[in-house]
Amino acid sequence: MSGSEPTELAEPTELAEPTELAEPTELAEPTELAEPTELAEPTELAGLPPHVRVVRSGGRGPAAARNAGWRAADTPWVVFLDDDVIPAPGWADAVWKDLVDLPDDVGGSQGRIEVPLPADRRPTDGERHTAGLTGALWVTADMAYRRSALEAVNGFDERFPRAYREDADLALRVTRAGHRLVRGERVTRHPVRNDGFWASVRFQRGNADDALMRRLHGPAWRAGIGGGRGRLRLHALTTGAGLAAVLLGTAAAVASRPRTRTSVAAWGAGVAWAALTADFAWRRIAPGPRTPQEVLRMAVTSVLIPPAACAHRLRGEWRARR
Repeated sequence: MSGSEPTELAEPTELAEPTELAEPTELAEPTELAEPTELAEPTELAGLPPHVRVVRSGGRGPAAARNAGWRAADTPWVVFLDDDVIPAPGWADAVWKDLVDLPDDVGGSQGRIEVPLPADRRPTDGERHTAGLTGALWVTADMAYRRSALEAVNGFDERFPRAYREDADLALRVTRAGHRLVRGERVTRHPVRNDGFWASVRFQRGNADDALMRRLHGPAWRAGIGGGRGRLRLHALTTGAGLAAVLLGTAAAVASRPRTRTSVAAWGAGVAWAALTADFAWRRIAPGPRTPQEVLRMAVTSVLIPPAACAHRLRGEWRARR
């Protein structure tokens, strides 16, 4: 997923062993997610079936909302869906089949995520970002957890303020508590949406959540969820080269000596920044449609992403240590 930190969310998949349980386990209905509320409902909720229950978490983020939902349920399994996914026809029956015969040591089951991409052209950077969900593990776009497993780890960590890394953190804690996570056969579609010109820059906020992951799970947390290294080190190098070029160039200009060592160093730092930025931009442009609009977007955002990523990471490190 070019242009932002990749979604690396879990340990390698371990498929459930078939069992011969005679009696089916009672499962949560996918629509029953929360307690009734006496507050006025938005108009978009007015047409919900009467057995659907709604709960509010006070706008404290996805982790808090999911905690409110599963704690309001009283069924042995709880299925989480993101608000921008479309379950395939027959999804409810497929959930039952995925969960009913799972051994007691299985704490969670993930659905299979499909992302429809255009057939007549290469996908854009934003489309590739969304398509990364097809290979990501334990994402709450469609993830069922055994209620006892959620209780054992106290659910989602509400210190994660956005829909990023909170599911990876939960998966790590559930597996370390002795539960297995498996893939099911149910299918959920995640449509691609247009998040705008600056989406890849906004996505860099996730670097702050990476700092919290490091604080909670140690420096090897990426390996713990089966993920590879991100680009933060290269972003830091790019940002450092850019800052050095500006500072050294300013110093040389103030000294009015264009051929001093300072000016040469400024030029060298500038060339390094330009090379690193061009390489980053091309890595994002090459697999895409290469239209003028996409090339412009990649060129502009590739300049802004490295300093944005570094700034958010520093903010996250500060917040995680408070």
